[in-house]
Amino acid sequence: MYMQKTFQEISKSWCETKRPIVKHSTMCAYLLTLQTHLLPYFGTKTIITEDDVQQFVIHKLSCGLARKTIRDMVAVLKSVAKYGRKHKIFPFEDWEIEYPTNTELPRLPTLTIKHQRILMRHLIEKPTAQNIGVLLALCTGMRIGEVCALQWQDVDFRQRIITVRHTVGRVYNCELKSTEKIHSSPKTRNSYRDIPISKHLFQCLKTVKKVSASPYVVGSSEHSKEPRSYRDYFSRLLKRLDIPQIVFHGLRHTFATRCIESQCDYKTVSVILGHSNVSTTLNLYVHPNLTQKKKCVERMSKFLGIAEL
Repeated sequence: MYMQKTFQEISKSWCETKRPIVKHSTMCAYLLTLQTHLLPYFGTKTIITEDDVQQFVIHKLSCGLARKTIRDMVAVLKSVAKYGRKHKIFPFEDWEIEYPTNTELPRLPTLTIKHQRILMRHLIEKPTAQNIGVLLALCTGMRIGEVCALQWQDVDFRQRIITVRHTVGRVYNCELKSTEKIHSSPKTRNSYRDIPISKHLFQCLKTVKKVSASPYVVGSSEHSKEPRSYRDYFSRLLKRLDIPQIVFHGLRHTFATRCIESQCDYKTVSVILGHSNVSTTLNLYVHPNLTQKKKCVERMSKFLGIAEL
């Protein structure tokens, strides 16, 4: 027998249960999802059916939201509902939700080889505390939060290895109704990783370290660089070099794409990027072109000895 409680009431209890066991930034994300999307749609309901959730998904897709964003919303919705079932305050039977198939390949923002060479040449010729973060992203695939949070103590010049163990970002705190800068551990367990330092990056890091008075690799302050302001700097840099605009995260995509194009093995690329599963790397970056497909078919035919039949 279930007590008649609304989704809004249950979500409050769920939040209090989650608060001590998740990162502060994660809690802020949960609260934002609830207040912006889930409570306006499901708040007064005392039961949520599979059809209700399916209609919610279709509505959010029609608003132009990405499938992953909507899946994350449904994951929070399901977690709250399961909490309600566990405590016998909200009925819940697992939903089978369908997401319309997306037949288009993802178009990731990446630099062309020509523009990447122009950018890298500039960064290598002018290794400053501002430029070094862009070069870091291009040579390691690090995320902007990881770049801005990187400290000199995380750079091993003897073994030529960077250890990724921190990230910084700005999250919206629904309770304070303002954003706040958050230092935390990396995105996932796999995001803790060691990345080898390339020859050009090593020389630039040494040059910047000689004149740096900051504990952080990027910038000259005793505090970490704001990802938001560093994105603006990157945008101005591209404009100054007459390179078409891409988002900062496009540097990570560029690094991964060049690794795949140069025939690095997929598992190694996945580990360097900090992906939790090699399938993530494969789905994002491995899209063989027609020439590669022809070579594959020819290689298979040669192996079978078809030419000699």
